[in-house]
Amino acid sequence: MLTKAVCVLNGESVKGMVYFSQCDGKSPVEVTGEITGLNKGLHGFHIHEFGDNTNGCISAGAHFNPLKKDHGGPDHSVRHVGDLGNIEAGDNGVAKVHITDKLISLEGEFNIVGRTVVVHGDQDDLGQGGHELSKTTGNAGARLACGVIGLAKI
Repeated sequence: MLTKAVCVLNGESVKGMVYFSQCDGKSPVEVTGEITGLNKGLHGFHIHEFGDNTNGCISAGAHFNPLKKDHGGPDHSVRHVGDLGNIEAGDNGVAKVHITDKLISLEGEFNIVGRTVVVHGDQDDLGQGGHELSKTTGNAGARLACGVIGLAKI
């Protein structure tokens, strides 16, 4: 059975659409989309714990981390469930998103539906940067845009 979800990202100048799809609740989640208005380069891309944007992106809380692990990269054994690494914007400020992740899910224990996607201003150091924020946020900087993940019509 295919499950789909969507997230509309809004920020002051950063906008985008991100789509999630998963076949059986156990297979990896495919994350695709496009985000505009970014500075050229890498930007942290995470799932945050709350689907609350009432006070802007700050209301989304910390990274989705039900296992209480340190921050890491999407391929690391030690990571937050919501750690999806970086997206890269080109000269035109557009980032094409194409991520496959085996930890997030659209149902069950690590369900991300109802949580928030956040695009950050800086590169995520994947927990390896040695900065005091590396093990919690990847030192990824300001929250440029966010949106709540909702189930999509198939």
